[in-house]
Amino acid sequence: MLASRLRHRWMALFSAATLSLALHAFDAQAQADTDTLAPEDRAMKRALDAARDHQWSRIESVAVDDHVLAGYVEYHRLKSRLPDVTAEEVQSYISRHADSPLSGWMRGQAQMAFGRDGRFADLLAISDGEPRGTIRQCYYYTALLDRAPDEAAEGGRALWRVGRSQPSACDRLFDTLRERGAIDDSDIWTRLTLAWQNGESRLVDYLDGLLGPQWQAGVEALDRLRGNYAAITDVPTRIGPSGDGAGALYAAAMHNFTRADTEAALEAWRKIGPHLTLSEARRHAIEHDLAFYSMVREIDNNAGWVDAALPRLADADLFELRVRNALASQRWGEVIEWIDAMPQDTRQEAHWQYWLGRALAQRGDRQAAEDAWRLAAQERSFFGFAAADRLGQPYALNMDMPEVSPLKSELAAMQPVVQRSEALRRIGEPGLARSEWFHALGEANDADAAALNAYALERGWYDLAVHGTIMAKQWDALAWRFPPAYRDAFTAWGQRNGVDPYLLMAISRRESAFNREAVSPVGARGLMQLMPGTADHVSRDLNIDAPTLGELFEPTTNIRLGSAYIRDMMERYRGNRIAAAAAYNAGPGRVDRWLRDSPDAFDLFVESIPFRETRAYVQAVLTYRVIFESLAKQGDTHGVALLTQSEREGAYDTTLLARNP
Repeated sequence: MLASRLRHRWMALFSAATLSLALHAFDAQAQADTDTLAPEDRAMKRALDAARDHQWSRIESVAVDDHVLAGYVEYHRLKSRLPDVTAEEVQSYISRHADSPLSGWMRGQAQMAFGRDGRFADLLAISDGEPRGTIRQCYYYTALLDRAPDEAAEGGRALWRVGRSQPSACDRLFDTLRERGAIDDSDIWTRLTLAWQNGESRLVDYLDGLLGPQWQAGVEALDRLRGNYAAITDVPTRIGPSGDGAGALYAAAMHNFTRADTEAALEAWRKIGPHLTLSEARRHAIEHDLAFYSMVREIDNNAGWVDAALPRLADADLFELRVRNALASQRWGEVIEWIDAMPQDTRQEAHWQYWLGRALAQRGDRQAAEDAWRLAAQERSFFGFAAADRLGQPYALNMDMPEVSPLKSELAAMQPVVQRSEALRRIGEPGLARSEWFHALGEANDADAAALNAYALERGWYDLAVHGTIMAKQWDALAWRFPPAYRDAFTAWGQRNGVDPYLLMAISRRESAFNREAVSPVGARGLMQLMPGTADHVSRDLNIDAPTLGELFEPTTNIRLGSAYIRDMMERYRGNRIAAAAAYNAGPGRVDRWLRDSPDAFDLFVESIPFRETRAYVQAVLTYRVIFESLAKQGDTHGVALLTQSEREGAYDTTLLARNP
């Protein structure tokens, strides 16, 4: 059976010497060393570097014109000539490179250049519908002003109705639509209220000056509300010539009021809400906000209204928050009540069936509790595995590997996208290689996506295999979603630091999806997403030189420091991986504070983590660790444990702290 063969292949890959870092953990500098490249790749590397610098005389055209990456040099040459090229030249390039991200990049570059140059007919000639990005969209709808005025008006109004300033590229579009009456005072008022809602005071003042005298009452009402949200009970219920401008004002005012003083906002809403003529969408958004902030801020005086409103609002996120609040105070009857009230799809999730079982067990209904846990245990997740533990049964991995025939594998290796990706990696362009790969996956059918993912794993392109399964929604293809990436380094440094290698792999999988060059928005780097400051601190403790920013992308360095930091967190929390994982994500200071005020049980502690990201992170890491260990045992979960006995039965309070921070 193919799934069985693939499980055996995963095991073989996990232990094979071919996964050594010497083969798969090369860094960009070594990868780009022109002395090690074949002559044709060396010429292409030089040509691409020269093309980026517009040094055309350095390009050996004869040497690169037949190279699989010739389109990249041509891209830079054509881009450098914009906007002084014809639409036909651009469209020809786009058509010839339709199977590469180069086509989309060139279209975007040409749209920007033609738009800035006012060549709107040419812009439309190379476009294939509404482009991405505000500036290009503004140019696109400007180009349609005369050719398709209704479409231009619809697109322009959508760009106008936002509560922030738009780029200058939109000015011509907006001015024309205002002259034509397609953007009228009502649209100006709507944008003004959105700008106030977003705190864009300068934009509010600008738009105020564009309104006619018939909107003066609305402007005065908004001025009152800017100084005192409580004045919402006294402002007009009809604003503007037709009287329907009040809806936008009340929506913005309640948005701001609810965040500033939720209790007072609800009191005001109960007075005015029944008497306002609002769209269902606006009324729902106002009441959703009131319910959400009332629960988050635990406003007792609002609790009765919230419980009455939740069934009417019927939003899954509000039900989930209501259940979490009940769990925080261990009001088990309320847990059962509000899980039962959830939408069916939400209620059936392992997360909530687990808690339904816990609540039923607390109420003494063991049979019903086990029924809920059996349903939860069918799912591959933290709470699915926790439910299985409650029942004493193996975990459900639900592994189902897509079929990839030998012929399909051979054909995948021959695809131009694979050849370009291979070549880009050879010349030190892993980012471009990833772009090529993801473009191909975005266009692939299920069978082709499976072949590409299998090929990525065979080549040791672990991050591509992971992201490929996500793009293809192959959620049960576990051998691709959880590959044996950098196994040697995780094992070596895990053993040296006394940390489970599977835990290290799970953290890396969650942090970077095994993309060794990953950089977070806040600057965390590499496989285990180390912040430079953390790396420096750990290096001092290890009495080694602090790594450079570039060295943090080197797998061995990153794993060495990351495993040492996890060791420190494990020691801080007496070997508890739940607390250590939470600290890795949110910082130990926060976890220390959470332990001072948390419930004793492991599941209640996880549910009580106030940061949604950290709650999900802890659950994912512990779940992934189970999957990695199970795959190493050919998919067998017997003997694999989500938690140790002390993690499952110990108290989650300050006694978990091994030392004072």
